[in-house]
Amino acid sequence: MPEKKTIERAKKDKREGKAPSTQAGEFVREEIEHVREGKHGARNTKQAIAIGLSKARRAGVELEPPEKGAASERTRKQAKRDLTKGKKTAAKKKSSSRAPSPKRSRAAKTALKREPRGAASSRALSRQARAAAKGRRKRAASARRARSRAEA
Repeated sequence: MPEKKTIERAKKDKREGKAPSTQAGEFVREEIEHVREGKHGARNTKQAIAIGLSKARRAGVELEPPEKGAASERTRKQAKRDLTKGKKTAAKKKSSSRAPSPKRSRAAKTALKREPRGAASSRALSRQARAAAKGRRKRAASARRARSRAEA
């Protein structure tokens, strides 16, 4: 469950007309803080980001699931489920007829606690940001090339 202040910050972003990815950024920030505090770990920075995005979708942020090819089919399906659950939560409906399984919740928490904490270090975050930016540059360049070929 996300912290109240995180939900408030995301709501403020929505009121200001900011993009869903910006709203979701609040949840990612919270998740990185949790890893840093030692509440749990993450195998890598991407996993910590994914947990934050999942929480954002479940909290009602209208963040679209990844495109086909951008993530695995399993990840995309889970993102769709999270989004549906978030829409139900936003509409104040009960999201499921069953209560969450305590045994399963505990198992998930224990598994995360076993993960390392280095995923939230400044070095790891910097590496992740640089890799993401490099990917964006690469995609933009190939799109430019395709556009110029189409014009010629």
